[in-house]
Amino acid sequence: MRINQYISQAMAISRRETDRLLKVGRITVNGSVCEMGQIVGPDDIVRIDGKTIKNKVKLVYIILNKPAGITCTAASHIEGNIIDFIGYHERIFPVGRLDKASEGLILMTNDGELSHAISHGDHKHEKEYLVTLNNPFSNEFISGMAQGVQIPGAVTKPCVVERVSDDEFRIILTQGLNRQIRRMCRAFGYTVIKLERIRIMGISLGDLPRGQWRHLTEEEVSGINNGLIL
Repeated sequence: MRINQYISQAMAISRRETDRLLKVGRITVNGSVCEMGQIVGPDDIVRIDGKTIKNKVKLVYIILNKPAGITCTAASHIEGNIIDFIGYHERIFPVGRLDKASEGLILMTNDGELSHAISHGDHKHEKEYLVTLNNPFSNEFISGMAQGVQIPGAVTKPCVVERVSDDEFRIILTQGLNRQIRRMCRAFGYTVIKLERIRIMGISLGDLPRGQWRHLTEEEVSGINNGLIL
């Protein structure tokens, strides 16, 4: 967790005020003056003016292999919502979303700062998908998708697209327009039959079974925090 988030949660003060304390050197971590944006963990000793600060909020980071048919919403009145599906004992929420028909990796957390940083399209964090279409496609389709596609209301950014088989391809996006991949494919006359997200930044789905979830490792949490633009 970044130091300004740690302090603001522990003391209920704004992050702007925390940044002011950092700039004048009043915050230390393990006896050394803390730097702006420094990452701190549960074993670090954080002090302000020599007084130890304890953050009692335990941050939770989970990845779920979402099945098709589950809705990425925290709204309890919606049947099949992801919160009821996962049944976690603490309050968490999905980072971004996969549409109901899509499946694969969804990150769940109670870390609002991380959620915003990953979801914000301007931050260019990579998200990777496997996509199956209703018909085989040409190499021209691959190059056209990669160059950017005119869809209603927007032109998509250039992206990495690689063929996997006659009717399946891999795509890496750094933006998150609503139903972007489905709309891109529709612009070429294709319908998406299956859409699976397999990676967000350095976090991969791996062999996690469909419908199952696990906590991120400390290394994964550190890696994703270090790669974020906050």
